[in-house]
Amino acid sequence: MGRVAGKKAFITGAAQGLGAAAARRLAEEGAKVSLADINHEGAKRVAAEIDAAHGAGTAFAFPLDVTREDQWIYALEEADAAMGGLSVLVNNAGISRGGNIEQLSYEDWKLVMSVNVDSVFLGTKHALKYLRQNPPGSIVNISSIAGLIAAHNSPVYNASKAAVWLLSKGIALHCAKQGVDVRSNSIHPTYIDTPILDPLRQTFGKEEAEAKLGRQVPLGHIGEPADIANAVLYLASDESKFMTGAELKLDGGISAM
Repeated sequence: MGRVAGKKAFITGAAQGLGAAAARRLAEEGAKVSLADINHEGAKRVAAEIDAAHGAGTAFAFPLDVTREDQWIYALEEADAAMGGLSVLVNNAGISRGGNIEQLSYEDWKLVMSVNVDSVFLGTKHALKYLRQNPPGSIVNISSIAGLIAAHNSPVYNASKAAVWLLSKGIALHCAKQGVDVRSNSIHPTYIDTPILDPLRQTFGKEEAEAKLGRQVPLGHIGEPADIANAVLYLASDESKFMTGAELKLDGGISAM
């Protein structure tokens, strides 16, 4: 039996990066997984790979613009029917836009806040009715170390990921207060080898970009998607049954400085 055998997980931003890694890891440990992404074709490819490895009916793919409430309602209903329930929600979808407080456009501010924060609100709001029917449930929100430590040139990313951090706690307290057996926690990575680093790679080249980022991390290197996927696995599993309203900092020691 796997560590999440019998669990049924819905993962956003699952066509690549951390979302795809989390879906693969959960499936390896016995869960059924629904991969949701605005890139539906990408999500279908990852789901097909998971099914090939673990058997047909392990993975499903759904189109989802996480800023659209109507699409959330539809995707969650379809995933619940496909998997025979829903017990884990992984709010992973996220984007970033550069520029300091004077340079950043209001349009980019609204876009990042919508994708990074509104998605967690909408996803949790509409997933809870399914999660409460399949206890114990777990909500895993991917924040960032940038939600705990600010920088001079990333105001919207800092603000959005800080909002995810505190929203995760509020959700945890709501569920506990209501007597709902659903936990809520956040994960705070530093630089991880995912497509979100591509703009830096294009500017400096892959090797120099990753070395440049690695020099900011006490452990001396950036992280791998598997590092975060393993944390998602722990929070999705009953191994973390007494953990709610908490944060896991996977930052190579940055927050210790």
